[in-house]
Amino acid sequence: MENNNNHNKKFLELIEDYKVVFGSDNGKRVLSDLEKRCHEFMTTHQKGDSHESAFLEGQRSILIFIKNAINKQTVK
Repeated sequence: MENNNNHNKKFLELIEDYKVVFGSDNGKRVLSDLEKRCHEFMTTHQKGDSHESAFLEGQRSILIFIKNAINKQTVK
């Protein structure tokens, strides 16, 4: 049980780190750039090229992870 609590604590600390990094003016500019580069609101499907589709969706999934992390409500 203690190991699980330690894991949860580290995860919550990491979420707070994401919020600090992407909450700064520099981080907001980087996030805005990532939204464009990582196809946030565009299809990632490339007809006839499943490898390219997977690559693009991988980029998009990282952006979604970051945005979920910085928008996550945490209890202190």
